[in-house]
Amino acid sequence: MSTFERFLKPHSIAAFGGANAAEVIRQSDLMGYEGEIWPVHPKKTEILGRKVYRSVADLPGSPDAAYLGVNRNLTIDIVRELAARDAGGAICYATGFVEAGEEGAELQRQLLDASGDMPIIGPNCYGLLNYLNGAMLWPDQQGGQRVEEGVAIITMSSNVGFNLTMQRRGLPVAYMVSLGNKLKFDLHDAIHTFAQQDGVTAIGLFLETLPDPKAFQEAVNVARELGKPIVAMKVGRSEVAQKMVVSHTASLAGSDDLVNALFERVGVARVNSLEALIEALKVLHVLGPLKGGRIAAGSTSGGDLTLLADGMGPGLSMPPLSEKVTKHLRETVHERIVAANPFDFQMFDWNDEEQNAKNFSALLSQEFDLAVCVLDYPRSDRCDQSTWGGAERGFVRAAKETGTKAAILSTFSDTISEPVAARLMKDGVVALAGIDDGLAGIQAAVDVGAAWSQPVASPILKSSDQVQDVSVKVLDEAESKALLSRAGIPVPPSQVVHNPKEAVAAAEALGYPVVAKTLGVAHKTDVGGVRINLRDADEVSAAVKVMSDLSESYLIEKMVEGVVAELIVGVARDAQFGPYLLVGGGGILVELMKDTASLLLPTTREKVLHALAQLKCAPLLNGFRGAPPSDLNAAVDAILAVANMVESDPDSIVELDINPLMILAEGQGVVAADALIRLNQN
Repeated sequence: MSTFERFLKPHSIAAFGGANAAEVIRQSDLMGYEGEIWPVHPKKTEILGRKVYRSVADLPGSPDAAYLGVNRNLTIDIVRELAARDAGGAICYATGFVEAGEEGAELQRQLLDASGDMPIIGPNCYGLLNYLNGAMLWPDQQGGQRVEEGVAIITMSSNVGFNLTMQRRGLPVAYMVSLGNKLKFDLHDAIHTFAQQDGVTAIGLFLETLPDPKAFQEAVNVARELGKPIVAMKVGRSEVAQKMVVSHTASLAGSDDLVNALFERVGVARVNSLEALIEALKVLHVLGPLKGGRIAAGSTSGGDLTLLADGMGPGLSMPPLSEKVTKHLRETVHERIVAANPFDFQMFDWNDEEQNAKNFSALLSQEFDLAVCVLDYPRSDRCDQSTWGGAERGFVRAAKETGTKAAILSTFSDTISEPVAARLMKDGVVALAGIDDGLAGIQAAVDVGAAWSQPVASPILKSSDQVQDVSVKVLDEAESKALLSRAGIPVPPSQVVHNPKEAVAAAEALGYPVVAKTLGVAHKTDVGGVRINLRDADEVSAAVKVMSDLSESYLIEKMVEGVVAELIVGVARDAQFGPYLLVGGGGILVELMKDTASLLLPTTREKVLHALAQLKCAPLLNGFRGAPPSDLNAAVDAILAVANMVESDPDSIVELDINPLMILAEGQGVVAADALIRLNQN
């Protein structure tokens, strides 16, 4: 058994401290923990009927796990003594470490040194709950119960973890851990660890940060290989302000966009509420990832089915029945029931299990990814639920007979209970509480299923050095376009000039119409540094004269005509994610519209096409209101060329901004009409 396995499944627990240690003992007793518990306190002689030991040295053996409910300074001393006795590991509850400033950071370094090779969870955390063997390494009440299998929940908030143990939605939890300061047990370590446990069916994450995206991806890949799906709630969805220097790119993608990109890349489903997290974990625990979002839905109420239809996102659908299945269902149901999906089965056969089984079996003779019966139960303390059995059992029987994955879904959480959820789970049916949260849970399982149907993504690109501002060189537009051209990205024919006479000569050589631009000026359009559609020498000369107070050099280039659509293509950097690619609707409204998608590198043609298809401006790429289709393949080629520039030398490009990349009609290519690049001179 590995060191952490010993800690995770302890046969002996040492509990240090007063009230917090007593709660560890109390909760472990309540959960039926069968191992030894050794309280440690300098003054007490007995805690909850157990002999108290004075110190680590007095313990009858080396504990598999220790809970340290003591202050930060004493924590360091005890950890050192436990490590010397070859203990299995320790939960460090105390606060006042790195989160408390320089003094705390120094104490955290001392704690790390004191621990040696011994595992630590925390400090600054509640700890670990093991509902498989009843070891409650936790200083407070908890609302769970013993299970034979269930989900593992990893949280970066102890209080959120506490609250999640109190859920009444029927989610079986095998493990709950709060990470605290993550000194030696970080997010990726927890995913690795729980994915390898036989009693874990799925993993749920509550994240405040994503400290190491590359290690996260590696851990998620291990979980996928072991068949353990992951769903996450990541807080901090609002855009993080980023300092903008010379391009639009850095201002367009907040770090949360990159979290989404990473989750999609590695197959982690994302939800936006704790309720949805619970519902998603229930679906994944009972049914696993779903192959798709084709749903057969039934209810006694058209209102319920309308709520269901309105709540479905783009990944879910209720497809119509085939003629064969429609005929079969029509022959089975009451004459006043419409044979269709969604299926309003009304109240004619309400408590008739046999007839409901026939009806639902006929409906489910068509292949669906999931069958959903919307069913709300009366409250058990004031009402009688007995007559609901016919509909429930009939639906469950039909799902089993047809081999269809199935869920019973209440319209809101108050109308379904833990006992109902437990009963259904035994039959392999998931009980979902609330339409919006239930659908979010279903969508999460669809998202994981879609990701798992694709090959495992390559590791994300990370640059080797932190790029410092002092080492950055800003290229002007002419220099930037020369670099793009060498990379195979088409740019307009152009010449650099310094006065009106040279400008006219360049225009004559290039051929009219032309564009005149100032060089060395960011956001030229905002200050009048661009003149377009210049058609003769006088217009060119006048344009350069007007711009003479902005710059001493100018770019004269052939005007691009026949443009169907415009994109922005950018490269920016994130402290955690490294360099990434941004694509979106381009032109002068780019910052206002913020119609963009972020792509982590390396990327593929398929991922670029998928990103472009998600943009609001996507209809323009395919021909809109009589316009010809754009040269989408050429646009993707240009985007991949930009990606290749970064992938071939991850430290070189600090920031890149092509806006717009002008897309011509199909077969006519693309042109980078404006560009700025910042290079790392190191």
